[in-house]
Amino acid sequence: MGAERPPEFDSGVAHPARVYDAWLGGTHHFPADQEAAELAAVANPGIVPAVRANRAFLGRTVRYLAGEAGIRQFLDIGTGIPAADNTHEVAQSVAPDSRVVYVDNDRIVLAHARALLEGTPEGRTDYIEADARDVESVLAEAAHTLDFSRPVGLMLVAILQYIPDADGPYGLAARLLDALPSGSHLVLSHPASDIGADEVAESMRVYNERAAAHGAATPRTRDRVRRFFDGTDLLAPGVVALPDWRPGPHDARAANIPMWGGVGRKP
Repeated sequence: MGAERPPEFDSGVAHPARVYDAWLGGTHHFPADQEAAELAAVANPGIVPAVRANRAFLGRTVRYLAGEAGIRQFLDIGTGIPAADNTHEVAQSVAPDSRVVYVDNDRIVLAHARALLEGTPEGRTDYIEADARDVESVLAEAAHTLDFSRPVGLMLVAILQYIPDADGPYGLAARLLDALPSGSHLVLSHPASDIGADEVAESMRVYNERAAAHGAATPRTRDRVRRFFDGTDLLAPGVVALPDWRPGPHDARAANIPMWGGVGRKP
């Protein structure tokens, strides 16, 4: 990771990574984060099940990529605070030689990044402090660990809602995919604006009032989420509510989860 710097953050202002940690039942957050998490959940009771469904979706997709799809390299952008079943833990439990690069621009995540670097002896993990919008820097740094002549699993899990339309989220995803070879896969999840629309809009309003300093969140419709997969072959069952993406026999099946997700393969 290079020389470590002390994390810079204001504990009195809600922070996306820490609010997410609160929704997951973690301990790496402050009262302002807990308040934002609780108020958003009151406005939309589906938000906590959605966050947990998102974590389960990440696990299922990584297991699929490392197993059936044979992917051995992962670029996980928008890492968040480490929790159970991080990408490298899931991938390396299936294929111990998997390589994983994490990318995040939040200093609070940097403070916990060492937990993301404890992989298997056969594999390798790395952490890059960078903004997802700086695609060239992300790819240049990731190339120290990943071989971009071989397929990569690109993980954009619950991150693109923080990229407003004015900053070109579709172009950002396309530029990342363009740098990856045939056989690479895009895994993407995104808050929905067309499932429980009123509740989602209110919870986003409450959240953005308290955390907008770190980037307001924008939910999108299924059709708009589907656009992120342009240029890929969308795998069955397509862009669906998270619990409906290839659930296992023991996966919880919650209704009205306000998040879309899918996996696409670059031809």
